[in-house]
Amino acid sequence: MVRQTRKIGNAPQHDDSGDTYDDGNPESEGPIEIAVVGDLTDNESELTDRLISVPPGGSCTMFFDSPGGSPYAAISLMTIIKLRGIVATGIVSGECSSAALWPFAACRRRIVTPYSVLLFHPMKWQSEEHVGLHEAAEWARHFAHLEIEMDQLLADLFGVPAASLADWINPGKYVTGREFASAGLGELMELTDLSRMSASANGAKMSSGNIRRGGTAEAGKKQRRPA
Repeated sequence: MVRQTRKIGNAPQHDDSGDTYDDGNPESEGPIEIAVVGDLTDNESELTDRLISVPPGGSCTMFFDSPGGSPYAAISLMTIIKLRGIVATGIVSGECSSAALWPFAACRRRIVTPYSVLLFHPMKWQSEEHVGLHEAAEWARHFAHLEIEMDQLLADLFGVPAASLADWINPGKYVTGREFASAGLGELMELTDLSRMSASANGAKMSSGNIRRGGTAEAGKKQRRPA
């Protein structure tokens, strides 16, 4: 694999072949892209690394297709976004459910399509085997408190009263992209609108002379300029 490094200041950078190249002004490359796909718990380490790679106050685009995961993973990712002042654009490309709602709600701009699905439901918990009675009782007490705080936090992130989400959360509801946007929680974009937005962004990158690999998995990496 060819190692690529980011330009620091005005100094030229080198790849493993020994060739020198200039990757230009980092600010003109567009936001870092992060794919939030699958269970948050399983991918927490990688997602945390990707978010921390965004400079404080910087921009990123997050594509969501996640069924959720641990509420603690959700809190951690949301906290990193808010604490570092990241200007995130969240796009629900598929599903954004359960715990995945919190980092999505932390995004400055939230975009859904008519085909997006968001599941709101009460928090669920399970205890591991061989848990003592006292520990189980303490966890139940903590969980009841956490559930109330998490529901209020989600409403605060969306900028709406908690009561406005109550009918979705209890007993639970699959919310379509159209319903989500109609509630004033995000923007509804048709796929044709997203295509135009992508084409416009790519045109801006090409005009600045920067070349960037496609696909969210390669986000943040840069190709060497052709000779």
